[in-house]
Amino acid sequence: MSMTFSQQVITIAMVVLGTMLTRFLPFLLFPGEKRTPAYIQYLGRVLPSAVFGLLVVYCLKNVHLFSGSHGIPEAVSIALVVGLHLWKRQMLLSIAGGTICYMLLVQTIF
Repeated sequence: MSMTFSQQVITIAMVVLGTMLTRFLPFLLFPGEKRTPAYIQYLGRVLPSAVFGLLVVYCLKNVHLFSGSHGIPEAVSIALVVGLHLWKRQMLLSIAGGTICYMLLVQTIF
């Protein structure tokens, strides 16, 4: 099933509109000359940690300690994430390092 040319144009336009809206909306709602509301500042402090915690729970929900690889690749990757984060304090580096480590372990060793 393929899209017609007009459907392709509409799809691309909607993606562009959605991307621009999500990029520009915060600047329209919270201009630089106004003080950011306390609630938004609170969300900015707590949401990154909450999302990271949710990601950990989601990634570990199907790990079985008594079968398969016994959670060894997951434990090694978590240790690497913690070590990288304590060393560099860069969340993206920590996530990327842990993901690459996990994928290498699963694809080559386990």
